[in-house]
Amino acid sequence: MQETNGTVDETVNSNAFNRGVIEEFRANGGRVESFGSVPLLLLSTRGRVSGLTRTTPLVHLVRDGRHVVFAANGGAPVAPGWYRNLMAAGEGVVEVGTRRLTVRPEPVPESEHEELWRLQTEQDPNFATFRARTDRTIPVVALVPVDDTD
Repeated sequence: MQETNGTVDETVNSNAFNRGVIEEFRANGGRVESFGSVPLLLLSTRGRVSGLTRTTPLVHLVRDGRHVVFAANGGAPVAPGWYRNLMAAGEGVVEVGTRRLTVRPEPVPESEHEELWRLQTEQDPNFATFRARTDRTIPVVALVPVDDTD
């Protein structure tokens, strides 16, 4: 991953807002002021087409010892690139606070979706609108640690 003078390079994430979040996350042990108490993690995945590693900040839910993420893409009609890349690669690297973990994606059974969505919406009310914006089923994925990479 490229960093130049303390700023996150565009090769890490092409979205300027996300680059700022990544930089602040890494500088502050996983805390980003504008997100308050909403838990964030950084997920790095290898591009299924480009082969490049990209890092994406994600709001997540900690449930039963799992880091659960929602491939909502703000309710867009397609799943986000990080999700498609993670599923194609079969693994990624997660940064939680100051820890780095290699993880594999594990789709959460649909029987758990409603409860997880309820909990996620309580934690971050923005999620309440995401499902209403799309006709697709939004994947819910647990990031299961493979080993510590620290």
